[in-house]
Amino acid sequence: MSKLPVHKIPESVLVVIHTGDLQVLLIERADRAGFWQSVTGSKDFPDEPGDETAIREVAEETGILVGSQDVPRSCLRDWHMRNVYEIYPVWRHRYAPGVTHNTEHVFGLQVPRDIAITLAPREHLRYEWLPWREAADRCFSPSNAEAVLQLPRFVPA
Repeated sequence: MSKLPVHKIPESVLVVIHTGDLQVLLIERADRAGFWQSVTGSKDFPDEPGDETAIREVAEETGILVGSQDVPRSCLRDWHMRNVYEIYPVWRHRYAPGVTHNTEHVFGLQVPRDIAITLAPREHLRYEWLPWREAADRCFSPSNAEAVLQLPRFVPA
């Protein structure tokens, strides 16, 4: 079995978890109280496919199992959006020396409104379902807010 890399890979996913009526799941970071976000996470390996990273991160952070009877794999959609942003200085120590930017791949995941959420307590404090515009306003990250604002483009009316 391969070992995880010593440094985080500067390529990640952002997964906007939502219902068919545009309610968005946001989770509050444990290491930064008041910082609300969608599911995010870095690739474990450089060649890990983005959809596999998204599935893994969603399971780790929310307990939602993509590919299950409740949430078929077809509910995960690559929005073909990419964000390149500067890594906050407080988190740069996690990356190789000299790495200052991350490329984020955006996915959407439609789930039933009554799906059970189980947070990873070391990562997140609590969660809320919010209407999409309110969710965008709550996101601490501008790229996360922008992704949430794009939600109506990806969910059929």
